[in-house]
Amino acid sequence: MMVEKIFNGSRLLAIILRANIQTQGVEFYTTDDSVQQIGTMAWPEGHIIVPHVHREVERTILHTQEVLVMQRGKVRVDFYDEQKNYLESRILAAGDIIHLSSGGHGFVMLEDSVIVEIKQGPYVGERDKVRFEPIDESRLDIKS
Repeated sequence: MMVEKIFNGSRLLAIILRANIQTQGVEFYTTDDSVQQIGTMAWPEGHIIVPHVHREVERTILHTQEVLVMQRGKVRVDFYDEQKNYLESRILAAGDIIHLSSGGHGFVMLEDSVIVEIKQGPYVGERDKVRFEPIDESRLDIKS
């Protein structure tokens, strides 16, 4: 399974995107009102995403959600409900991504591991950015 949603009843605990995920264009796996957004983008060579800046938008966050990106290693994720009752576990490997939505969670490193953690939100749609024209390619200064 390339995308796995883990629930406790009707409550979303986590979304796991496996390293082998196949997608096209933009696909989001969270709702617009989620305080943390997770989605994928897959475009053909030559596709351009128009440059933009994000506007200052006040957001209210009532609880923390996070995204973890497995850079290296293998980790067991243990899921718990809000009352700290253990629910189940999953194994994450290099390239996997997990969005932790609610409930509790713990981690056991099954191998030496490097994990990137990302937190932020909520999503406010197009009010969040201003698009503008890209630089003329003749003016590019690419450093290596």
